Amino acid sequence: MRFERLQLRNFKPYADADLELRDGVTVIHGLNGSGKSSLLEACFFALYGARALDDTLDEVVTSGADGAEVTLRFVHDGDAYEITRELRRSGDRISTTTCTLDGPDVAVDGARDVRAFVTERLRMDAEAFVNCAYVRQGEVNKLINATPTQRQDTIDDLLQLGKLEEYRERAGQARLGVEDVLSEQRGALSKLDAQIEAKESADLHARLNELETELAEVDDEIERFEGNRDRAEETLADAEEVLSTYEDRKAELSELDDDIAELEAAIEADESTREELKSEIVETRDRVEKLESELSAALDGAEIDATGAADLNSDAIDERCEELDAAEASIREDLQDARERRTMLSNQAENLDERADELQSRAEEARERADDAEASADDADDRAAEHGEEMDRIDGEIESLRGRFDDAPVDVGEAATYRESIQADLDDAKEAVTEARTELESARERLEEARELRAEGNCPECGQPVEGSPHVAAIDDHEERVAELESEVQEARERREELTDRLEVAEELADAESRIESLREQRSLVEERVADAEEAARERRAEAESLREDAADYEAEAEEKREAAETQSEAAAEAAKRVESLEADLETVAEAAERLDRIAELRTERDEIEARIDRLRERRAELSERNDERREFLAEKRERRRELADAIDESRIQEAEANRQEAESYLERVAEKLDELRERRDEIQSEIGSVKGELSNLEDLRTDREAVAARVADLESLHDEIATLESAYTDLRAELRKRNVETLERMLNETFELVYGNDAYARIRLDDEYELTVFQKDGTALEPGQLSGGERALFNLSLRCAIYRLLAEGIEGSAPMPPLILDEPTVFLDSGHVSRLVDLVEEMRSLGVAQILIVSHDDELVAAADDLVTVEKDPTTNRSSVRRHEDAALAAAELGADD
Repeated sequence: MRFERLQLRNFKPYADADLELRDGVTVIHGLNGSGKSSLLEACFFALYGARALDDTLDEVVTSGADGAEVTLRFVHDGDAYEITRELRRSGDRISTTTCTLDGPDVAVDGARDVRAFVTERLRMDAEAFVNCAYVRQGEVNKLINATPTQRQDTIDDLLQLGKLEEYRERAGQARLGVEDVLSEQRGALSKLDAQIEAKESADLHARLNELETELAEVDDEIERFEGNRDRAEETLADAEEVLSTYEDRKAELSELDDDIAELEAAIEADESTREELKSEIVETRDRVEKLESELSAALDGAEIDATGAADLNSDAIDERCEELDAAEASIREDLQDARERRTMLSNQAENLDERADELQSRAEEARERADDAEASADDADDRAAEHGEEMDRIDGEIESLRGRFDDAPVDVGEAATYRESIQADLDDAKEAVTEARTELESARERLEEARELRAEGNCPECGQPVEGSPHVAAIDDHEERVAELESEVQEARERREELTDRLEVAEELADAESRIESLREQRSLVEERVADAEEAARERRAEAESLREDAADYEAEAEEKREAAETQSEAAAEAAKRVESLEADLETVAEAAERLDRIAELRTERDEIEARIDRLRERRAELSERNDERREFLAEKRERRRELADAIDESRIQEAEANRQEAESYLERVAEKLDELRERRDEIQSEIGSVKGELSNLEDLRTDREAVAARVADLESLHDEIATLESAYTDLRAELRKRNVETLERMLNETFELVYGNDAYARIRLDDEYELTVFQKDGTALEPGQLSGGERALFNLSLRCAIYRLLAEGIEGSAPMPPLILDEPTVFLDSGHVSRLVDLVEEMRSLGVAQILIVSHDDELVAAADDLVTVEKDPTTNRSSVRRHEDAALAAAELGADD
């Protein structure tokens, strides 16, 4: 696998970046804090999302931006892929809004699915990626400082041995599950054997024959009693038919008596109603005569063409209504016009008065505003004078601060850069003190050990007993080395103290420079305020003059509006008189219309009463016809009653009653007997069914036993196979771990030999428990923690490279590995160790590592690069830019010349 192109938008310090990455060794160079490591973090984030970040998503997005976007194009196992992750701000929260992966015949959408796809293709998750291919800044000693157990788990996971342990645990769980099921099935088999033995001991077939014989006898008894019951039921039915006929006739006679009485009462009631209707007709006729009298009186003065109430018709009334409606419409139209004119004139008068008042108010307000503007102009003059004094004070302070730079090593504008340079030199001096002290302590320990060995008569070089000479030459070398290192420590401390003093001066100059810049900005702001105050004074005085002129115009216009309002008020009074006259005429028309409405009401009431009289007469005729029909029906009912009375035979009824009682008594007795027999038959049938069920159950138990016995045999066989598989996984994991440890130890020693050839160390041992031991040339065993800082860092890089080689070569052939990424690997290395790191990188490249990415500001690593990428940060915008140089060697030479 290799990275091809990285595109960033608003990611950490990068507003917009586009970087092409090539095969070979690429070194990313730049000052501390410029954003070199952010490029590697962006690649890691593109592959694995938020799980690859030490920071939160909020800290990933460039300060002040609402979102960010990262696009990584890479090639894996010959196929090209592209991942895009887009972040967006929603309120106070940053979240991933878009995450896609495109490749040959594949398109994945969603952060979780993309991460799962990458993990499956690379055969490593984010943690495994860091442990294998990505040596992050500050984690160079991660593996060497880990416990053997942690180191074993890390390497096993990278080599996929954890899968074998997972498979073994699954097999163990499956074995335990099979044991539980097997135990359960064995218990079921034992239970079935006991049930079958119990059922076979009972003679079920003999019991079935006895029950079937008894059932046949009970069926014969039931058939005989049912025949007797049927004959008794026929006798009962005949008797009940005779009695039912008798009861029906008695009921019909009773109904006929009721009907006759009801008809007689109805005839009498209707005759009484006819008399009441006759009286009502007489009373209603009197009401008609009274209404005609009232109608004649109402016609007087109504101006209707009719000689009297009898001669009155609807056409005359309609004609008069039309005349009144026309008159009312004409009056209302004139009245509406008069009212509108009155309202219009009145409103005009009010509006003119209000406008005059408003103009007067605006005149007064304009004078007040003119006074305020004049006062505001005076205030602006005062502010301008105050700001002028402030400018003089700022100029004095600036001149005083610039005096500090008269004898300074830099001019104004160069103090911040000078301070950063001194700070960087001081950091290097502190690191040099620490390394020198560490090496001095180690040299003193070796000197003390040599002296002890000499006192014991042993060789100070190899520790073996020696006859004769005490080999003081080796001790002299150690003493000389200690003296040299003590001198180096002292020089480093003096250099650190000198730089500390210079840093204090640089910080004071930087503070003064910052204060000068701040004062310049303040003076510019105060100068603008002076100009603004003077301009404001001029504008406010001009505004006051204009407002006084407006006030005079408003007062003249107000006087004109008051005169016009008086004229419109007089016209409105004349219009009001016209409205009163028309309202009186409209009231006269309304009175005539009310009189006409009363005539129409009286005429309508008279016609309705005459119609009622006609209905009452029709009702009396209907009642007379209905009574005639009832009298005919009454005669028929009386004739039917006589016929029924003659048809009733009392002796036959008494005989039928006796037969019914006797039949009912027998049926009660035979029913009890039949219930007993049927109950017994049901019991026998139930017992027969039970016996047959027992026989069927016995057959089912035998069938179930065969199935359970076969299942037990299968489970026993499966249990043996799973136990064998579990043991195989255990043996395979142990064998693979042993082979991997042997291969990893060999590769580690090959790498270590390259780095430390002809030095004090002989070899490294990696045992089966992943315990690491370093052996010196004299055979002395050392823990990795006993090495110096630079040695530990280089030792750890060797281990990481050996792991990378093991994974790349694989167990059964090469595997497509991600780029080897080293982020600031020289932090703990001196110049000699950096040279060895360069050799290590060259070795990895010669072993076939397609792409190696290194973040560093070390010149020696820069010189060894195939491609050089430089990162710079703009101090004004605090944004970084990235550039890949076409000629790495030329760019490296230019960087060295700049340094």
